[in-house]
Amino acid sequence: MSRKIIGLPGDGIGPEVYAQAVRVLAILDDEFQLNIDLQEHLIGGAAIDQQGNPLPQETVDACSDADAILLGAIGGPKWDDLKGADRPEAGLLKIRKTFNLYANLRPVTLQESLSEISPLKKDRLLGVDMLIVRELTGGLYFGKKYREGDSATDTCTYSVPEIERITRLGFSLAKDRSNKVSSVDKANVMETSRLWRETVNRIHTEEFPEVDLEHVLVDACAMHLISKPSAFDVILTENLFGDILSDEASMLSGSLGVLPSASLSTQDPSKGIALYEPIHGSAPDIAGQGVANPAAMLLSVAMMLRHSLQHEESALLLEKAVYASWNAGVFTADLSNNNPVSTTQFTDSVLNFISRTV
Repeated sequence: MSRKIIGLPGDGIGPEVYAQAVRVLAILDDEFQLNIDLQEHLIGGAAIDQQGNPLPQETVDACSDADAILLGAIGGPKWDDLKGADRPEAGLLKIRKTFNLYANLRPVTLQESLSEISPLKKDRLLGVDMLIVRELTGGLYFGKKYREGDSATDTCTYSVPEIERITRLGFSLAKDRSNKVSSVDKANVMETSRLWRETVNRIHTEEFPEVDLEHVLVDACAMHLISKPSAFDVILTENLFGDILSDEASMLSGSLGVLPSASLSTQDPSKGIALYEPIHGSAPDIAGQGVANPAAMLLSVAMMLRHSLQHEESALLLEKAVYASWNAGVFTADLSNNNPVSTTQFTDSVLNFISRTV
């Protein structure tokens, strides 16, 4: 039986890194007989240009019966004059809401070969291995937005059921790791954060008492990510805080270009639609130059293979191929200015490792 993957190249460097994912998937599909049926559709600015809609209905229909969705990147200055639901980013928000992609997983594991690239001292980076679990369909990004005269309002809303489901996932994931959850909020100021903390405490007491739980205010968490990043295992937090903190955490490894992500609609991704994408944006300043780092995209493919396709062997091989390339000193320009390789050349290195290994 074929496994249907919907590819959404998107905008900026999205199509460039997505193209490298296609190359790698083709090789892995052939080697492991994964029976992948990859179909491409429009989203974001590319969809606006061709169909006047950041998320066309045919894209939604195609995704509705897919095993997984693979996204490049969305947005760019070309569409800056558009407002609200007409902007490219609205397509991403809509696909998250349409398919109830409520849980965003962003692993941050520092490879030894990247430790010299990080802006932090090497001793601060020892043992960094965290998973940021971000609630993805609530909060400020999905609250009502409006303007009145010379003022603007964004509303932040969370319900108990929304907090409960992401909390249960965070605790469940922690049980398979180091059994610690750091729940991040702003409960000293925000009412939604007070509800968040109350709900997390209740779920912890009633369902996961064996997991260590700490509460960390978001500003303190931002500091601790720099001063003692290895202290974190699972960071559980709401939409806006998770977006900002995960971008900060990416700099532990020196670049946004190396971190993957998965957005899940169920606790078991093999039983529901999941979307996989690099955490970096569309980087329009380097689009079309062939210098974008495809590593985050390739590692997102590995997450897709592991979680949605339930194929650990191919996922592990792909991860090892990316890490082996870094270990061999194969770096794109975001990681090194010493003879950096192109987007395609980095993928060549990954494919060479795979061909030598299988």
